[in-house]
Amino acid sequence: MIYETSYDSGHKPFSPDLKRGKWEKPADYIFACFGLALKLDIFVASYWFFFDMGIFGMLPYLVYMVIYLVPIMVIHSFMGQFSSSGFISSFRLSPFFKGMGYVSVFLTIAMLIYYSIFAAVPLLFMINSFRPTLPWSCEGFKLWNNESAGRKTTCNMTISEDLTDISDNNTHFHRIQFHVPSVLYFLNNFESVQGEYYTDLRQESELSWRFVSLFLLVWAMVALIFYKFSETAKFGKFLRYMVIGTLILLLLCFGRFLFLPGALLGLKKYVAPSVEEMAMGIGSTFIMVLHAFGAGWGSVIALSSFNGFKTDIMSYSWIISFGQIFIFTMFGLVSFMLEHYYNGLEGSFDSQVLTHWTLFLSSATALASLGWPNLWTFIYYTMLLMAALIVITTQIFTVLQSLFDEFEILRVRKQEVTFGLIGGIAVCSFYFCTNHGITFFAALGLDAIFSHSLLHLLLILVVLWIYGRERFQRDIEFMLGQPFASWKIFILRFIAPIILIMCLVLGIFVCYMEHSYTSPIVLGISIVLVILPMMASPGYGIYYIYRSTGSFCERFRRTCRPTDWYPVEMEHRQQYEEAVSNTDMTQQLTAVPN
Repeated sequence: MIYETSYDSGHKPFSPDLKRGKWEKPADYIFACFGLALKLDIFVASYWFFFDMGIFGMLPYLVYMVIYLVPIMVIHSFMGQFSSSGFISSFRLSPFFKGMGYVSVFLTIAMLIYYSIFAAVPLLFMINSFRPTLPWSCEGFKLWNNESAGRKTTCNMTISEDLTDISDNNTHFHRIQFHVPSVLYFLNNFESVQGEYYTDLRQESELSWRFVSLFLLVWAMVALIFYKFSETAKFGKFLRYMVIGTLILLLLCFGRFLFLPGALLGLKKYVAPSVEEMAMGIGSTFIMVLHAFGAGWGSVIALSSFNGFKTDIMSYSWIISFGQIFIFTMFGLVSFMLEHYYNGLEGSFDSQVLTHWTLFLSSATALASLGWPNLWTFIYYTMLLMAALIVITTQIFTVLQSLFDEFEILRVRKQEVTFGLIGGIAVCSFYFCTNHGITFFAALGLDAIFSHSLLHLLLILVVLWIYGRERFQRDIEFMLGQPFASWKIFILRFIAPIILIMCLVLGIFVCYMEHSYTSPIVLGISIVLVILPMMASPGYGIYYIYRSTGSFCERFRRTCRPTDWYPVEMEHRQQYEEAVSNTDMTQQLTAVPN
């Protein structure tokens, strides 16, 4: 035997799930990874980062692609495709670090708990788009708005008030603030946040029963999807058509938004080169890069495990990266046109339109100003709903398959585990139907900056230092029949960690600042599902050492060596044994002195 097995360390050997299935078409893997870029909460954090930086501000993304996005995506894809395992069992590569896989499970669950908001909000606008008069249009707004509240909206923008007030012989200027009716329509579901965008933490938690019903509908759709498309081939086909449909609707909506007043001027500004915008991109586009790997960091590992053993993951990684940047750019264009439209309504520096969560909330009133508003509102929010369902179902799928790969006992209860997980997440998600949850959920999304940066650093350590670059390059060449260039190895080992360390420091700062003002319950969720799993990750390695035999040094070395690391299919496994044996023999002969 040319590789170490679990028998050597006293552990139960890995038992592959031979019924886990494959993608129906190789392109299904590409579309599934495209779907990871549809996680749109990245735009909600725009007060931390600049997403109106223009097309030239996206250029640093291309640099990040070369430095670490594509190479690290190849590593993720290699681990899943070579081992045919999810993001837990694939760490047979170095069992001491298998805790990273469990961290990925918790990170994914942390995202899923709040992300149903991004499906419930589109449902809210879709359902009400069937009304003859849209409630967020200027006409419909008058039917339910409490005029005694004295809120100024974009429907009655007139700058006639005195803009100065005199106090202590000093003149103070203030900007008149105008609300967007669709944002107020959303806030109308919570009495404590009407007219304000941030809930006072001293207020009692308020549950919106309308959002509870919307959340129930979202999770019912998710359960139905897994009931109908639980098999890998069917699920891949479902994702393929959903992603294609979403992108088609996105392009249609992009074309429709071009008819907004000032949209073409905004588009011209977006594509105009600017040094300042490129500087913004340096600090912002790496956030998009971190989101390319999914909410739980290990999604690409799990998705690639359904590839054929010889799938060209190197070419696919480039295709996926360019596809994801196209998706980010298109949503950025839509967001930019909407912001430019509302900026045009301001007219002067003395007024300010309070756009909030532009892609999901402010966009409804903009659509109401165009022709056929009901139809286009339904189309636009259908696109957002499809994007949210793609993200939710993909993340659940990766978690389930990773658990089934690692725990053989769960494979005979797949249906119970699947719907139990969906039901548990659904129950936990109801907190985000409250005024506190709907306000502070973005803090959980920003935790990914810290967690993903740290996990990428550890992955480079595991694959290129502990497992070793030579063995990694040998396995890649055996699997694909083409080498992994040494210059890429050099960049990953010595340059990418510098950028990731900078991201890690920034992530710690952002998370600290965000959680300083967030709800205690959101902070508690972050501690339980993000911080504690990250801290407990080394605990699995210690447990694995404890279960092994021999001296401490022997145990530690054994837990860091690959265990049961081989292709699952017998034909490829035999070829791999021969290839590794020949390589080891060549190295021994080379080491013999003349």
